[in-house]
Amino acid sequence: RAGITVNKNAIPFDTYPIFKPGGIRIGTPAVTTRGMKEEEMLEIADLIAEALSKRSEADALEQVRGKVRELTRRFPLPS
Repeated sequence: RAGITVNKNAIPFDTYPIFKPGGIRIGTPAVTTRGMKEEEMLEIADLIAEALSKRSEADALEQVRGKVRELTRRFPLPS
């Protein structure tokens, strides 16, 4: 809903069953391929935190989605 994709992964000492992992994995190749650097990684971290903290607020998630779209417009996929 916020336009951010992550993978569910087990984490060390996870108490959740393997088929329902308790962690997420954020793949950096998807953003470095676009030419993003440390500054954008911090921006992405802020967007993830905002989406998680407002996960029940549809309007807030739509705002995050808009920010994600703007970020990806600034860093298009290479052709």
